[in-house]
Amino acid sequence: MPLTDTEIRNALPGEKPLRMFDGGGLYLEIAPSGGKWWRLKYRFDGKEKRLSLGVYPETTLKAARDKRNEARKQLEAGTDPGSARKAEKRRALVSRANSFEAVAREWYSNQEPTWVATHAKDVLRRLESNLFPTLGELPLSEVEPADLLAAVREIETRGARDLAHRVLQVAGQVFRYGVATQRCKRDPTPDLRGALKPHKARNQPAVRPEEVPALLRAIDGYEAIGDRQTRLALTLCALTFTRTTELIGAEWSEIDLDAGLWIIPSQRMKMRNEHLVPLAKQAIEALLLLQETCCGSRFVFPGRNRDKPISNNTMLFALYRLGYKGKMTGHGFRAVASTILNEQGYRPDVIERQLAHCEQNEVRGAYNRAEYLKERRTMMQEWADYLDKLKAGAEGIQPHGTAA
Repeated sequence: MPLTDTEIRNALPGEKPLRMFDGGGLYLEIAPSGGKWWRLKYRFDGKEKRLSLGVYPETTLKAARDKRNEARKQLEAGTDPGSARKAEKRRALVSRANSFEAVAREWYSNQEPTWVATHAKDVLRRLESNLFPTLGELPLSEVEPADLLAAVREIETRGARDLAHRVLQVAGQVFRYGVATQRCKRDPTPDLRGALKPHKARNQPAVRPEEVPALLRAIDGYEAIGDRQTRLALTLCALTFTRTTELIGAEWSEIDLDAGLWIIPSQRMKMRNEHLVPLAKQAIEALLLLQETCCGSRFVFPGRNRDKPISNNTMLFALYRLGYKGKMTGHGFRAVASTILNEQGYRPDVIERQLAHCEQNEVRGAYNRAEYLKERRTMMQEWADYLDKLKAGAEGIQPHGTAA
């Protein structure tokens, strides 16, 4: 006789496991503890086997019968339902290991040590907030261009065009990693070229080359409205064209005035590679003056709290006071130096290395911090001399551009 729900609900456990048969190999096993499990008894290749179909009452009588019928269809087709379930579990495990989120996190963990903390947080936030909710559980190999487009278009509809493009770039890096590790066949992001609304990159404001002399003279006279430390910070920003965060965080232990060299440790660099900055004699003179004002702090530019450096806003607001709001930033000195040095004929590789734009890669091998150092020393001194002449009002002068 087939079972009924009333019989199952009223069935009480005994001292030993009890079995209540429904038909077609399906039965309910009641443990002495009171638990009730659905089982299917069947034969395959001459061997008796059992398959668990769920726990009552979560798996109802009807649901258990449906599962029994499905297993019987597999048997009729020559498939062992038990083996098929194990294979499905294995596929699910592989699928989870190769999901977009799993591969993305693996890629991220490999890249994160090479990034500064702020950039690493930005990348992870872009993944977790914008891609994982819609693509995370999909096997990487099954993510179609349309799936990816839907995810980034959702960002675009919020008005965050720049973010949409950045998220798409991150996705491309994940897919390229997936191709390299054989989790997918191709990167679908090239298929989406032109699919997003274009966005205009917001460059940091920078004066034009012909405006540099006036800027230098304004900086030179800053002490009339401000302090010496800030003037020297702006001066060194122009002389070294390092990133603002790299300059304001400088410590005396990084600087060798006798050797004329500033060695910025990897943990303070954007690309996590130690960077060498040759110091022109003008830069050394500025640093000697700063030694008189640092009051024993380990920082070259200590703030009010001598155990912390000045903030990014110190130099930005100083430029505002000089009349350059919206016209120039600390980062703008890098753009100015790059433009002028390239125009004057210095080798692009030398300029890029001094700007710390060159990244470590597998083709070029390990990052060489001292690459082109002799040329860079010459270039940095000629750059400082060039700025002096501009400030003095000389016309038609230029760096030599033939550093050897």
